[in-house]
Order: sequence, then C-alpha cells, then structure tokens
Amino acid sequence: MRGRRLRAWTSLASLGLALGGCASFSEDGGLSVARNYAALELRKDIVKVNEEGVALTAEARVEQLLRRPLTADSAVQVALLKNRALQAAFNDLGISEAQFVQATLPPVPRLTLSRVGGDFAVEVSRQVVISLFELATLPVRAEVARERFRSDQYRAAEQVLRLAGEARRQFYRTVSANQSTAYLEQALASAESASTLAKQLGETGALNKLEQAREHAFYSELGAQLAKARVLQRVERERLVRLLGLWGREIDFKLPNGLPALPKHLVTGTQIEAEAVKKRADIQVARFELQSLALQYGLNQASGFISVFDVGYSDLYDRTKTFTPNSQGGFDVSRDKTFQRGYSIDLVIPIYDFGTVAIRGAKEAYLGAANRLAERAVNARSEVREAYQRYRGQYDITRHYQGSVLPLRKTIQDQALLQYSGMLIDVTTLIIDARSRILSNIQAIEAQRDFWIAATDLKAAVVGGGFSGGNFGGESAGVEGVAGGGGATLAAATPGG
Repeated sequence: MRGRRLRAWTSLASLGLALGGCASFSEDGGLSVARNYAALELRKDIVKVNEEGVALTAEARVEQLLRRPLTADSAVQVALLKNRALQAAFNDLGISEAQFVQATLPPVPRLTLSRVGGDFAVEVSRQVVISLFELATLPVRAEVARERFRSDQYRAAEQVLRLAGEARRQFYRTVSANQSTAYLEQALASAESASTLAKQLGETGALNKLEQAREHAFYSELGAQLAKARVLQRVERERLVRLLGLWGREIDFKLPNGLPALPKHLVTGTQIEAEAVKKRADIQVARFELQSLALQYGLNQASGFISVFDVGYSDLYDRTKTFTPNSQGGFDVSRDKTFQRGYSIDLVIPIYDFGTVAIRGAKEAYLGAANRLAERAVNARSEVREAYQRYRGQYDITRHYQGSVLPLRKTIQDQALLQYSGMLIDVTTLIIDARSRILSNIQAIEAQRDFWIAATDLKAAVVGGGFSGGNFGGESAGVEGVAGGGGATLAAATPGG
C-alpha cells in the first residue's frame, strides 16, 4: 500500500517536472543580451562584479585605462566597469532570473500531520494535497515567466546603452568646458597686456581716460567670465566622475586638450528607421512584455471558471485500548486498530463574476501594452529622423564656423589692430572686434561639442539607450535619466554674447 502511494506521488512529481521543464540558472546571470549589445553596438565589455576575482580584474582594467588621457571610448569602458548603478541593474536581472526559475518549478505538495491522544486512545491523521490547477497551467505560467525574464534582459541591455550614451555625452561636455576655459585664459592674458599698455599710454597722455576705462572694463569682464568658465569646468568634470563611478586617486584622470576633429565621412541616413525598429532595446522590451501579457490573458480566460483545484490523499489511523475485568480479579487488555483512507478535492468557483474581473483586467493590460509598443515604434522612427537632422545640421554648422566665421574674425581683428596702431580707429572698435572674436571661438567650440553629442544621440536613437532631444549644452543627467538639459551655454555669458 505504501509502495503504491509512493509510486503515485513520484509519478505526479515527475509529470510536474516534465510539464514545467524546470529552467536552470545561466552561467552569466542572464547578461547574454546585454553583453551582445555591448560587444556589437558599443564594442565594449561588461562584467558583473559578484566575486573578488572579477572585481580585481575589473579594477586592473580601469587602472590601465586611466594611465593615459581618456578618450570617449575609454570613458565609456570605464563607466561600464565601475558604475555602481549599472551593477545594481545587473543584480536586479539576477533577481528576475531567480523568479523565472522559481516559476518553472512544479507546485509543492502540502503535507498535514496531526496526532490526538487521550483516555487510552490515539488518532493520527495524514494528508497530502497538491494543486492540479497549478500543475495543469505550469507550462503556460513558465512561458509567461520566460517572456518576462527576456524583457528584463533587454531592459538591462538598455541600461548598458543608456550609461554608455550618458558617459560619452558628458565626456564631450567636460572636454568642451576645458577647451573653452583654456581659450578664455589666453584671451585674458592678451587683454591683460592691452590693459597694462592702456594704463602706460594714459600716464603719458597718449590715451584719454574714457578709452582707458573701456580697456580696463573689457579686461575685468573677461576675468569674470573666465571665473564662470572655471566653475563650469569643475562641475562638468564632477558629473563625469559620477558617471564613471570613480573615487579616491582615480579622479585625477587626464583628459585631452580639445575635442576630436570632425569625421571625414558622415553616417548615411538610409535604412536607419527600419534599423531602429529592429535593434532598439526599448522596443524589444515592449515586445516581450506584450507577449507575456498575451499568454497571461489566455491563462486568465482558461481559469475564469475555476481558479483553485486541489486534490489530496488522506488516511486516518485510530488505536484504542479496552480493559475488561476477568475472573482472577485483574483486567484483560484488548487493543483495537482501525485504518481509513480517502481522497479530497478542493474547488474554488468565483460565483460572483466567474472570472470576469480578472479577464477584463488582463485584456486591458494586453491592449495597453500593444498601444505602448506601437507608440514606441512610431516614436523611434521620429527620433531617428530628428537625431539624423541634428547630426547633419550640427556638422554643417561646425564646418561653417571653422571654415568661414573664425578665419573672418581673425582677419577683422588683425586689420583692426593695424588700424588702431596707425591711429585710424579708437580703442572702442578694437574691443568690440575682440569681443566678437572671443564669442565666435566659444560658439565654434560649443558647435563642435554639439556635433559629437548629436552623433551620440543618433547612435542611441538607432540602438536604444536614451535620446537627449538635442539639449546639447545644458545640465547633464545622472545614471537614472536621459542626458540633456537646457541650461545657458558659456557663449551666452561671454562678453558680447
């Protein structure tokens, strides 16, 4: 009897394992999708720091990258290895994988034991119950969990792309701030020399007090703007430090003196819309969420009438003792034993709505996910077109500054200086031309910065990871949000701007 019961429960458990197809934990913690995006789209490596050996290897790689001046690519690699928010996202993915594996396991039988004794009687009852409803729906529930886990895998990949884009944008902002500050320092040195010369000419009577005051005011204003530029320089560097996840002596990394030169060849705009719909990680997230909700909707329809169906086996063992007086003046003891077996079925029928509420909620969730997926696809196409227009437009603007505006400004200032030396113009005209040239140079630096940020946005619009919408020169966001803002640029605060 016991052997038959054991074989029956073993067969039922084996059936559950076969239906569920129990999943196992992956060797990389579910990072295969994120690792593919990092390798193919970013050409970078990612690691999950979950043991000391991996941490030491990552630290050694970061230390090697920080020995040389950072580039945009090396800054992205450092961020992918050191940023703690990204590691937390990998931990969240590990939790999602654990939930997926748990969902593929068959329902656990419930065992109930009770023993009641007294007055020479003992009653022992045993009951084992298993949910046939959960067992029957295990394949569907396992598939739902699998789709949700796949969605979380692409969500982790999106976090990788987002961090890479933010780090690259902030790198360009920081280098631009350094380059602008260096240019203003050179301009201030020239203005200081002119101010000193104006003072000497004033002492000799060759320059009146009005022209001296204008020269001194220009030097003073330029000094104030340099102070603002230095504040912005330090702020942008700290934002980059936070994105890279550096601390201690690591924050003393070096940066290049200027932004990279414009590329010789631009990215073509053909087929980028279709490529975005195919590659973007956020669209893949929405697709897998839609598939999981579709499966959940079907499961709710199937379970609308009966939501609980438990089957159990129970037995009852009863033992009593009876004492009967005998002729010798003692007692005869008789023992009675009974053993009863049976089965139990537990049904829960939603008599008030027959599953209507659950089905209606699942349907609305499915339709909402379908609409969000369609919205993301439409927005992705629009964002790619916008990003490409900004990318191409900023390239033309930067080329215009470098090829036309800056050479003309230099010619104007050189000619103005010659005429001023020949006493043909006064100092006011010379200061106005100097201010205009400073403004044009700062704007040229910012245009070059904005081009590289636009190039980063174009890549993000195609593969995912956040779209700044062209807010190139303002506040930069942290790991939690999309890079971009709307603050004032340095050129707007420069004398003459």
